[in-house]
Amino acid sequence: MSDKTKVAVIGGGPGGYVAAIRAAQLGGEVTLVEKENLGGTCLNVGCIPTKALLHSAELYEEAKEGARYGVIASDVKVDFAKVQERKKAVTKQLVNGVKGLLAANKVKVVNGEAAFISKDTVEVKTQKGTETIKADKFIIATGSIPAKPPIPGIDSKQCIDSTGALELQDVPKSMVIVGGGVIGVEIATLYSALGCQITIIEMLEEILPMMDGELTKMIRAKLAKKGVEIYTSTKVMSFKDAGANVDVTVQMSDGSTKVFSGEKALISIGRRTNTAAIGMDKAGIANDRGRITVNDKMETNVPGIYAIGDCIGQIMLAHIASAQGEVAAENALGHNSIFDSKTNPSCVYTKPEFASVGLTEEAAKAQGVEYIVGKFPLAANGKSMIMGEDGMIKIIAGKKYKEILGAHILGPRATDLIGELALAIGMEATVDEVIAAIHAHPTVAESIKEAALAVEKRAIHIPNK
Repeated sequence: MSDKTKVAVIGGGPGGYVAAIRAAQLGGEVTLVEKENLGGTCLNVGCIPTKALLHSAELYEEAKEGARYGVIASDVKVDFAKVQERKKAVTKQLVNGVKGLLAANKVKVVNGEAAFISKDTVEVKTQKGTETIKADKFIIATGSIPAKPPIPGIDSKQCIDSTGALELQDVPKSMVIVGGGVIGVEIATLYSALGCQITIIEMLEEILPMMDGELTKMIRAKLAKKGVEIYTSTKVMSFKDAGANVDVTVQMSDGSTKVFSGEKALISIGRRTNTAAIGMDKAGIANDRGRITVNDKMETNVPGIYAIGDCIGQIMLAHIASAQGEVAAENALGHNSIFDSKTNPSCVYTKPEFASVGLTEEAAKAQGVEYIVGKFPLAANGKSMIMGEDGMIKIIAGKKYKEILGAHILGPRATDLIGELALAIGMEATVDEVIAAIHAHPTVAESIKEAALAVEKRAIHIPNK
């Protein structure tokens, strides 16, 4: 008999497979149960395929605009079948990479659907029958599924979710997107670049409500300039088949009713936890309408059972699930780790990209935090100008000590640049410490230093007001 701690991980997405690998690194005897594809939503029908399609769309846009840069390309076309083929190839390669990593760490993978039959045992339904797995510790990482609101006509054949939007075989001529969050705005960016007429319907006062308000208005203006119609403070009343199209009846912000028509209607109003089938009641796991309750060690009310990622219904991001997976695995193997989300970046793959970490101005005001702001427009940055992009970097610092509380970037490679500022927040760095780091020239990253200088009203490459 092995004296190793037996760990069973339920779900093989970016939370589950990371938790499995970390538990194995720490000496656990690990079994991972996945009912569909390793990599979960992120690798198969989320982050990775979306960004693969967006990259193709970006290349198409740049090719069409090549004359601006002295590169003349005539008769530029999109072969959407090949675009989809490349997306699948990228996804397959990454999923195979996860399989290889699990094998290298000696993690046993079971393909099937797991459900608790007691607090220390799960029953797994596989293609070959039923398998029982008994473990010392469990990590639940079952993720989420698209939410489907009870709107009349939502089962119309022309209504699709994010998975359906990524699997389209042709670029639709028009699409009505219900929901102006990250998914809706990224799909809008993708298909509008490929020639689809996009209309976004958002119930809240602004799209991307979790991001910095000032920069959100800037990206909204950029989307509008590309022909994307955006209606906020609006509510979808119904969907109705209209031949090859679907009619979407919307209550407008002034109370009037308007009908929008599109070849497709994308329902992207968020996601809900995927926990209904895992037998939480049999194990006595506390939850709030399917959202598993955990502490900062990622442990549930049942000792030895942990939950991570989307299934706890907090911050539904792949990198959050991975970070929580490491914490859960470490605690399952006897360590003392705490999850802290203060360095969590939010990223939106628009053009230009949009990234944020820490407090927004809106949040700082709501919390009564005294703060000062530094801004640097990327129109004043050489590398951004070379790339034909603009935008802004904005840093929020504490008024007294000038510690970095939040940072927001709208510009090229924003999702890569945000890492420096996440690290700064994690280290409780001040703007002086960011300024002291020499940033390479010409890069977009040197604008981070300029924004930090602007906090102290001593930016070099813009007038200080």
